[in-house]
Amino acid sequence: VLVKDGERCLIANLAAANNFKPSHLETDESKAIYESASLYYIAGFFLTVSVDALKIIAEHSVANNKTFCLNLSAPFIIDFFADQVATALEYADFVFCNESEAEAYGKKHELGDDLKEIALKIAASPKKNEEKKRFVIFTQGSTSTIVAHDGKVEEYKVVPLPKEDLVDTNGAGDAFVGGFLAGVMAEKSVGDSVELGHEAARFIIQQSGTTLTKPCEIKL
Repeated sequence: VLVKDGERCLIANLAAANNFKPSHLETDESKAIYESASLYYIAGFFLTVSVDALKIIAEHSVANNKTFCLNLSAPFIIDFFADQVATALEYADFVFCNESEAEAYGKKHELGDDLKEIALKIAASPKKNEEKKRFVIFTQGSTSTIVAHDGKVEEYKVVPLPKEDLVDTNGAGDAFVGGFLAGVMAEKSVGDSVELGHEAARFIIQQSGTTLTKPCEIKL
């Protein structure tokens, strides 16, 4: 990771993740873990490895009316793994991405460049579990977060962080998702869950990497 003035450039090494296979989900221990869960979160990077393994979890989620979440993760995932994204998207109850990824999706699928319209179109795209309407959440850094659901779109402003308090933006998106899904698990409203995501992201960008110098005191 290269960090300059709080902004970062990251080169990822997927390492062992590149060797994940459906057989890893066939052990009794693995089955006990995923069958006991009520919510699943898949990063888009996994789409480059094993869609078949993803489908095992996704099909279980649909069959048991559980919650399946997908993060598009990076523009190159959208551009070069479009078929895999399309497969995963059908299972997704919640879709997360940032503005760059949203723009890439809109361009790839000729949905225009209005992020709110792109979010609405993704939310309305075909879905395996029709009992749940899909939520699409676009983060936009320090400006606002867009949420589309059931034909409606809302925008939630981000409380600005003084630039002198910004240490490292690495992990901001992941922290947002963590805070948001904590709210979902606690049965908070969408608006409250977005604010929890904002708080978690605000906390992590004041830390260096994922080394925490103080406890995160967000209250659910």
